[in-house]
Amino acid sequence: MKKNRLFAAFTAAALALSLAACGSSPASTASTASGSAPASASAAAESFKVGIVQYTSHSSLDEICNAIQSELTSLSEESLAAGGPAIQFEVQNGQADTATLNDICKLFVSDGVDLIIPIATPAATAAAAAVQGTDIPLVYSAVTDPVGAQLADSMEAPGQNITGTSDYIDTNKILDLALAANPELKTLGLIYNLGEPNSVTTIANMKPVLEEKGITAVESTVTNAGEVQLATQNLLAQGAEAIFVPIDNTVADGMAVLATTAIEAGVPVYTAADSMVRDGGLATTGVNYTKLGQLTAQMAVDILNGADPAATPVQVLNDGITTVNTTTAAALGIDPEIFDLTGEGYIAVE
Repeated sequence: MKKNRLFAAFTAAALALSLAACGSSPASTASTASGSAPASASAAAESFKVGIVQYTSHSSLDEICNAIQSELTSLSEESLAAGGPAIQFEVQNGQADTATLNDICKLFVSDGVDLIIPIATPAATAAAAAVQGTDIPLVYSAVTDPVGAQLADSMEAPGQNITGTSDYIDTNKILDLALAANPELKTLGLIYNLGEPNSVTTIANMKPVLEEKGITAVESTVTNAGEVQLATQNLLAQGAEAIFVPIDNTVADGMAVLATTAIEAGVPVYTAADSMVRDGGLATTGVNYTKLGQLTAQMAVDILNGADPAATPVQVLNDGITTVNTTTAAALGIDPEIFDLTGEGYIAVE
């Protein structure tokens, strides 16, 4: 891998892991996309090649992927301006198919990319298998439980040629939102895909908390987005007074249907991602996926510049920002102001 070729001026400006916002590129629904900073007469002779593999297409992962592309483009432009190399990237979408993900990652390896950025746990798992026996590093994004997924020995010291960002959610904070809207909450519906380790971990962590608070959990699992509506109706039939959705790619793909079904029944849906609130969920607190994508891109460039991924801690971005869908709140007759639990306000989306 080409290392230590980004100039110091670029490193200081681009790799401080700041979370300043930048504009997102247009959402890509195609299975393939590519990009880099505009070429210039002073561009360096060589450039870094980055392969980005997105697990599937839905609003949460699209937001991350767009942010990664935008940030890589910005950092590449800064590098070129400082006399350093460009950062070229190619985006592939696995469309939630394991065989496709494996093929994409193997293709990136055979093409000799300098680094791979997989988005979501299934993509990261496929990429990790593909790079075995090579020196190609991975910087993943939105892996909820890297240790549980065997993508890190520990969060502080991954111990492999792999690091990245985690979208771990403090479910206690989301439960606080649900109890703010309904202090007498007794039955919470949980909907997720048993095949997604990130979801299984989140649900397992939440159950003891629900038990402590005397709240009964009712579950409904899905294997594809087409099952989300029926699963939601099943939760409602079991008496769910509110529904919680972890960071689940399958459910996220059917989030609009879930939200509509729940709203018609007068039941609020709390999510683990702000993008799912934009798709009709009522509220969440925690990860901003645009910032997560930006941070992932910044870490990737740090690795390209020579940082050791095995010694680079996995970054958890959970700034505690509450996001409320005011349209959903109005439909449910809920005052969104009740979700301002810290007195610092909330982000309103429609």
